[in-house]
Amino acid sequence: MNNVHELTFLKEKIEGLKADGVYRKLPILEGANESEVILNGKKVINLSSNNYLGFANHPRLKRAAIEAVEKYGVGAGAVRTIVGNMDIHEKMETLLAKFKREEAVMSFQSGFNCNAGTIQAIAEKGDLIISDELNHASIIDGARLSRADKTIYKHNDMDSLEEVLKLKRDKYRNLLIITDGVFSMDGDIANLPDIANLAEKYSAMTYVDDAHGSGVLGESGRGTVDHFNLHGRIDFSIGTLSKAIGVIGGYVAGSKTMQDWLSHRGRPLLFSTSLPPAAVGSIIEAVKILMETTEYTDRLWDNAKYFKEKLGKLGFDTGNSQTPITPVIIGDEAKTMEFSKKLFEKGVFVSGIVFPTVPKGTGRVRCMVTAAHTKEQLDRAVDAFEKVGKEMNILK
Repeated sequence: MNNVHELTFLKEKIEGLKADGVYRKLPILEGANESEVILNGKKVINLSSNNYLGFANHPRLKRAAIEAVEKYGVGAGAVRTIVGNMDIHEKMETLLAKFKREEAVMSFQSGFNCNAGTIQAIAEKGDLIISDELNHASIIDGARLSRADKTIYKHNDMDSLEEVLKLKRDKYRNLLIITDGVFSMDGDIANLPDIANLAEKYSAMTYVDDAHGSGVLGESGRGTVDHFNLHGRIDFSIGTLSKAIGVIGGYVAGSKTMQDWLSHRGRPLLFSTSLPPAAVGSIIEAVKILMETTEYTDRLWDNAKYFKEKLGKLGFDTGNSQTPITPVIIGDEAKTMEFSKKLFEKGVFVSGIVFPTVPKGTGRVRCMVTAAHTKEQLDRAVDAFEKVGKEMNILK
């Protein structure tokens, strides 16, 4: 047989991953994504989920999903522009717009799809995309799909951003400043008020990917724009429906003009079947819960503060996090993976994150505290961190 089918070049790359100590197999979860789970056959405290509010297995969301399936079936059956746009999709977008305190919302099948579909639809040849250097992979890929020119500014550095704006403003028709609202690897928050001021000064548009701010920051999780009270000053506010909301999907909140244009040019919307009814029904229920109470977001922040303080007292480096995302920075890639492995043996699952997801030498385990964790679970997790930290000479 022709050995081109052996994919030797990929086998070599896989061996390279093994040599670097970063090769891994996909973990297998048995059951719902909860604060304590059975993973690879072992019961562990789960500190790696984006299920911030514990909604992924919430009884009200499950009931809403079942009711939607009974009425609408399991799939939408087409793209939205043909016959896959159900009244339940419209209801979800109207409710999300109300929740976000914006004019309109356009939903996509995932947060990644949302960035991939929106950026290329709003920035074209003759425009410039100005992106924070630590923006999410989906923003980088979305920008690549656009025919606009691209440049980056130093992470959350307003002098660096203004330098680019000053230098480039006259050379392009439209400028689009893109930033994460909350940066997923460090947990720090974008300096959105200053970004909005600079954007207005230089007549640039603003685009915030609020995947980790959705359901976390702002009143009852309305996001980073609400947190800074910048309604009407951010042109494109991206939210996810798969993290704090607990389901799947992404959306853009903004003007009716944005919604109208994306319904014609958002490629994932035009070429991929719309969100299944079960997902839409449960998303609607999640948003209703958030509009009724701040109980879940309050508990999330209380747990995050509790956990961070305990790790800090032990002497762990938790970086510059301002949110429930709590990185514990180890540094060396192989040592990070070993730290994660030893924690798992002690009953705590927190995945190691290394290059290329984060810069070389900044390997970390990223702890995701949720509203669903009990203080007793967090205490047990801290105890495991202390034991492994001492065992590996990370803590003195």
